[in-house]
Amino acid sequence: MRCDLMAHRKKHAPRHGSLAYLPHGRASKFLPRIKNWPEYDDSAAKLLGFVGYKAGMTHAVVTVDNPNSPFKGQETVIPVTVIDVPPIRPFSIRGYNVTVYGKQLVTEVLAENLTEDLRRVFPMPKSYDFEAKLQEFENQLDSLAEIRMLIHTQPRLAGVPKKKPDITEYKIGAPSVTDAFEYAKEILGADIRVADILEEGMLIDSIAVTKGHGFQGPVRRWGIRILQHKSRKTKRGVGCIGPWSPTNIRYTVPRPGQTGFHTRTSFNNIIVKLGERGEEITPSGGFVNYGVIRGDYVMLKGSVPGSVKRPVRLRFAVRPKRKHEVKPIQVSYVSTTSKQ
Repeated sequence: MRCDLMAHRKKHAPRHGSLAYLPHGRASKFLPRIKNWPEYDDSAAKLLGFVGYKAGMTHAVVTVDNPNSPFKGQETVIPVTVIDVPPIRPFSIRGYNVTVYGKQLVTEVLAENLTEDLRRVFPMPKSYDFEAKLQEFENQLDSLAEIRMLIHTQPRLAGVPKKKPDITEYKIGAPSVTDAFEYAKEILGADIRVADILEEGMLIDSIAVTKGHGFQGPVRRWGIRILQHKSRKTKRGVGCIGPWSPTNIRYTVPRPGQTGFHTRTSFNNIIVKLGERGEEITPSGGFVNYGVIRGDYVMLKGSVPGSVKRPVRLRFAVRPKRKHEVKPIQVSYVSTTSKQ
């Protein structure tokens, strides 16, 4: 019996964690950056995503509609993440061209009715000729390859304790550049609600900055085995970080460093529910460390990266499931019991 225990204690435990995420550096800011956009083949132009603030998690009872599931037609309990999504406001149209160095900004036009909260982010133009800039944009429309829009959030309408809006860029999905520009002119300076962009049952990607844990050692960072108590110099470290020759340390060796606060993407989160009254799904006493949702919300199946109050960018799925059918999910119950 003693030998079996010793053999189990000495089990080989290599580094855990994928090397595909290296380097494990801190994100530059709380709002993540999106580098890839999906192919959009619909006839109607649309912004390819939305942005909101993570409120917390609860659980819901839904009906299984998967025809291949042995529980088809039965109810099941699933964990859900609730995201507070107050209306966003597009305030700039941007035209891009493709160069040998990637996409390059060619021209831009700002909205006429800029909100006062934008002064907290950048100085507002004192005199701006909107019609002249719009005409200049239209003259260069034939040479553009892509249309994007700058949008800003309205945190005053959410449960986050700040007034400074978050500014981010979203691509417009459209059959052509002309259609994208016409759609951009329609929504420029107007409030856009989440129901105008997303729908229940569709797959989206959630991009956010994970919870930060600061500088940590290799045991916490990579999950390596703690050495025996008689080990020389250290127990919570690597026994050998490399040979004498060559005199370098390979990137595969677990080393201490930054843990958490990384930009991460959760693919193919299904939208369980879209709502306009956040009070109907807010737990008693509010979400822990967040409070009460007063307006629109998005309920996603499972968990998403990021901590409470952190901005979460929602994007149309870049690699959706081939046989996924977009249809509403039957929700019979959402838990509103206190999470305190």
